[in-house]
Amino acid sequence: MGKNIIQQARGKGSMRYRAPSFNYLGEAKHRNLDNQIIQGVITDIKHCPGHYAPLSRVRYQNGEICWLITPDGIKVGDKVESGLTAPVGTGNTVSLKNIPEGTQVYNIEKAPGDGGKFIRSSGTTGKILAKTEKTVKIMMPSRKEKDFNPDCRANIGIVAGAGRTEKPFAKAGKVFFAKRARNKLYPITSGVSQNSVDHPFGGKSSHHKGRPTVAPKYAPAGRKVGKVRPRRTGMRR
Repeated sequence: MGKNIIQQARGKGSMRYRAPSFNYLGEAKHRNLDNQIIQGVITDIKHCPGHYAPLSRVRYQNGEICWLITPDGIKVGDKVESGLTAPVGTGNTVSLKNIPEGTQVYNIEKAPGDGGKFIRSSGTTGKILAKTEKTVKIMMPSRKEKDFNPDCRANIGIVAGAGRTEKPFAKAGKVFFAKRARNKLYPITSGVSQNSVDHPFGGKSSHHKGRPTVAPKYAPAGRKVGKVRPRRTGMRR
């Protein structure tokens, strides 16, 4: 009887391979969508193992408490506002249709009210290029231009922690602990270097795979791991 390889076991999503979200501070997202403009104060800024950017604890006037992705240049005690027509200021949550062109934004919603899905990593930001009645065009950190619903919300500014990628890991042990915080697989062992019981390409006799590296075209989804299809065919010119 066959045995699932590690990629298939992790992809199933059992508790053993899920991220330890119980160690995280909470979900970083915009407050629930409504029509009011409400002011809040930043009471604390903390690091969360599940986020690359620091998180700010915000207490709003109505007593609501939530975690927001921290923008660059903000500190404990600063005030932020949330609302569809809130003023454009660093850390404020504003509707895209009410943000001027050329403004830097982050944590952009995919659909109005979902809390924010795009541009959340440390040091990233997007730029509003143009606005129409139906869409708002934003330049993503990848320099790609993407259209959004004008009713979607975003934070004003640049995500804090831009220097995170500048510090080298220096040794594999630090990479291991960084990956373990999110339960990522590290180190990754190639299939030909594994035992024959763990992978179809494994075995100590040689590094010869002995079978196609591409899954059959009509194979079920569970078999489509690794190189599903060749990146290209024919001679490179």
